[in-house]
Amino acid sequence: SAQVGGSAVWLASHVVRRKATDLVADLMEASPADVVLAEGNFSIAGVKGTEMSWSAVAEAAHERGVDLTAEEWFVPGAQTFPYGVHVAVVEVDLDTGEVRLDHIVAVDDCGNVLNPMIVEGQLHGSLMQGIGQALYEGVQYSEDGQLLTSTLVDYAMPRATDAPPITSERLVHPAPSNPLGVKGTGEAGCIGAPPAIVNAVLDALAPYGVTDLQMPLRPATVWTALERARDEVATSLV
Repeated sequence: SAQVGGSAVWLASHVVRRKATDLVADLMEASPADVVLAEGNFSIAGVKGTEMSWSAVAEAAHERGVDLTAEEWFVPGAQTFPYGVHVAVVEVDLDTGEVRLDHIVAVDDCGNVLNPMIVEGQLHGSLMQGIGQALYEGVQYSEDGQLLTSTLVDYAMPRATDAPPITSERLVHPAPSNPLGVKGTGEAGCIGAPPAIVNAVLDALAPYGVTDLQMPLRPATVWTALERARDEVATSLV
């Protein structure tokens, strides 16, 4: 992950940069303090025509026998957790028990964001995993222990067409436990989405006496809970 592996790469890259800076300073007969690295090129501050690309520096290192490799370890001193708030908007068909997911809003603190596109993809992907857990996915066995959901024909998973409109926003509070200030992203949606969806359905069904539901919220599960609540209400009136 970026927290551990990325931090090790960050540490190693600084060692390589320092070696490259010393080499450029030697080649240019300058002080390492005057070497600038910007936009992929080394140069001497304030001196035109001294630009050297990384590839040119690597070639010079090879010719001079300079080692531009580094090996670094990073052991986090503390665990890092992402934080977030997820809200689900649902509709429930009282006759069939079908749940329709109309909208999901997810606001997550992933720490420093290194690649916004990848982070957004991780959040959307994990949201779909969470939707699958809440509404579709479940392992079932027969009474004699035979697995009944061994293929994708039997084991329901969300498809792209099942994705609701998603509003995703980010907060940035850098993690103090690693030099990049990053936090985990890949599980944010599958942690936040299931309880948000289940609680939204329970909120919709609260006027009908439903107080508890077990995932996945398949139509039969929701319909059975509604019928049980109706029976309890009818019994209490007798």
